[in-house]
Amino acid sequence: MQRLQDLKETFFGLEVVQQQLLISSAVAIGGILAYWVFRSKEAKTIPIGHGWWGKGKKPLSEDDQIHTFTITTSDEEIKDLHARLDLTRYTDPLEDSHFNFGFNSTYLKRVVSHWRNVYDWKKQVAALNQYPHFKTKIEGLDVHFIRVCPPSRENQKVVPLMLVHGWPGSFYEFYKIIPLLTQNHDGVAFEVICPSIPGYGYSEAPQKKGFDSVAAARIFLTLMERLGFSQFYLHGGDWGSAITTNMAQMKPDCVKGLHLTMFFPRRNFKMSLSLVIGRYLPFLVGFTREDVRRIYPYFQKNVWQMLEETGYMHIQATKPDTAGCAVNNSPVGLAAYILEKFSSWTDMKYRDLSDGGLERMFTLDDLLTNVMIYWTTSSMTSSMRFYKENFGNLINRLDFKTGVFVPTGLAAFPNELMHNPKVWAQTKYRNIYSYTFMPRGGHFPAFEEPQLLADDIVQFVKKVGKI
Repeated sequence: MQRLQDLKETFFGLEVVQQQLLISSAVAIGGILAYWVFRSKEAKTIPIGHGWWGKGKKPLSEDDQIHTFTITTSDEEIKDLHARLDLTRYTDPLEDSHFNFGFNSTYLKRVVSHWRNVYDWKKQVAALNQYPHFKTKIEGLDVHFIRVCPPSRENQKVVPLMLVHGWPGSFYEFYKIIPLLTQNHDGVAFEVICPSIPGYGYSEAPQKKGFDSVAAARIFLTLMERLGFSQFYLHGGDWGSAITTNMAQMKPDCVKGLHLTMFFPRRNFKMSLSLVIGRYLPFLVGFTREDVRRIYPYFQKNVWQMLEETGYMHIQATKPDTAGCAVNNSPVGLAAYILEKFSSWTDMKYRDLSDGGLERMFTLDDLLTNVMIYWTTSSMTSSMRFYKENFGNLINRLDFKTGVFVPTGLAAFPNELMHNPKVWAQTKYRNIYSYTFMPRGGHFPAFEEPQLLADDIVQFVKKVGKI
């Protein structure tokens, strides 16, 4: 009898376990179904909206013509620059500090000497004008852009491509890659449109609060429509990544493909869990060996590195006009502020060099030309305001909660500020056509490695367009 009772209890226990398993399975299946239902109902676009960023009230009509534009300079402008350079006060650097405390003032003196005695701004203006420049009024702002068409060839497909820069860069970042894109690639060539973000360089600065990446995206969509393009490709890094992502979220039917070198996935519990597991069992969380190599040790390569490199962001996202007042009045202060980023963001190891490694990837003339675009247009403060406008209301921004469903190509450069594996990127970008581990390069790939970037854009467009 006791044995029979034991068997009954055993079978009862197994039945309970079976019921629990069935309930757990049902919950799991229900959770998966709920996830897919939620995902299917997720908004696939964000509102286009409208805006007016010029002075005063919006007029009844606006000039929508496109006008040619030429960059100019004057002897007075150069004379004023030289006078300010001559009056610079320097602070001696700490011994063996290199670039770990910021821009090393010993090397800064060499940069300023080159700027004052060798650098030829008039010559650089002529180089800037080698490509056709234009301006057009959109939402109250004069928007500057360059447009470069490929040479006419037989049996050639011309693909429109917009390139969008970030901070502290400019449209000039793309000057090395433009001829690589406009050349023939087995029957494909690009027509390149490269605008300046409003408030940067030769694009007029907004006069009203609220101008963020969504507003910039709407303006650039209007620009492409005004140029006669109903469908086109986009490329961006830094703020250019945010702006082009917003463009794809607003009008996915117009964006045939989105190519990015900096991308921001959605943060969630699964991502946090993958960080714990990924170092030891990467295949369980979708990491590759290269992902592991680039991510870990995580706190050293990501958390501490980001803390060390984002002090500027906290200033610009809170009190941009205060810091802007200083760098807008001192060309040397402006150069130090900008060029420090071209050092550490190209390769963090350059902070341990007395010259910041600046001349390893760039020439001083190229670096100073980017600085001069900010200096001669007095646009540093307005460019810094873009941080405050974008970080002021992150929690409620619809674009942060909306996925991107257009074909997407991601180029992961090893020295970018933070590495995001493909499995993370898929939380935001739902239609990834290509994900490339780039062999070298940092935050300014078009400036550093134009050939590598051009090749990746070409392969992505050919894959999307089945060319």
